[in-house]
Amino acid sequence: MRIRLSRRVAIIGAAAFALLSAAVVPGVAQATDAQPRHPKPTVVLVHGAWADSSSWAPVMERLRHDGYPVRAIANPLEGLTSDSAYVSSYLSTIDGPVVLVGHSYGGAVITNVAASDPDVKSLVYIAGFIPAKGETVGELAAKSSPALPLISTTVPGGTEVSIDPAHFREAFAGDVDKTTAANLAAAQRPANTKAVSDASVNESFRSIPSWDLITRQDNAIAPDVQRFMAERANAHVTEVNASHAVMVSRPAAVTKIIEQAAR
Repeated sequence: MRIRLSRRVAIIGAAAFALLSAAVVPGVAQATDAQPRHPKPTVVLVHGAWADSSSWAPVMERLRHDGYPVRAIANPLEGLTSDSAYVSSYLSTIDGPVVLVGHSYGGAVITNVAASDPDVKSLVYIAGFIPAKGETVGELAAKSSPALPLISTTVPGGTEVSIDPAHFREAFAGDVDKTTAANLAAAQRPANTKAVSDASVNESFRSIPSWDLITRQDNAIAPDVQRFMAERANAHVTEVNASHAVMVSRPAAVTKIIEQAAR
């Protein structure tokens, strides 16, 4: 038996099929778009002496906005050997690739940590120390002048040093407003003298690509000393007019070089 469709029924049927196709095809496209992509690396931020993790806040905000997972580790500042082991233990809890960032003394820490962690894909030094094997942060710091206005305190674990709050802004945060600089001075983390006397045992920059943000107005690590270390490490260099507290005064510049390393 042959079934004959009227022209009107045929048109309605064709229209219904077109609507159904329009509904199905976008669904397929959405499913394709939803396929997993390569995740962005986790950015791990390591502060240096006379700072704390909160100093990274303006940088963290920008990195999160751009879709990067971020961790800011509390560096104990008890000595290069123990601090490197401490940070390494936290890196072991992070899955996937890592961009490891160190400010100031934190640069020495990441230099010693990264060699033992295959997930660390790039190193970023922010006005950071980059010691060679057998070298101490104290030896590198001595190349800068004048010496920082430090105050020593005897504690159960040895001797700790901090920057004299009366001179903190000129020594550490010259391009930061007075109120913020005063808050940084009040909240600064003293560092054990072992931080500058422990010798570096690794040179992870020999095998891991590195980036370096050099601060031209730095009174804590002289720009020429930063350039010397960056050249020795064969780092990708960017220079900026900023004080040692560049992550506070120029967070956009810091974020930019971190994301260059991440890519």
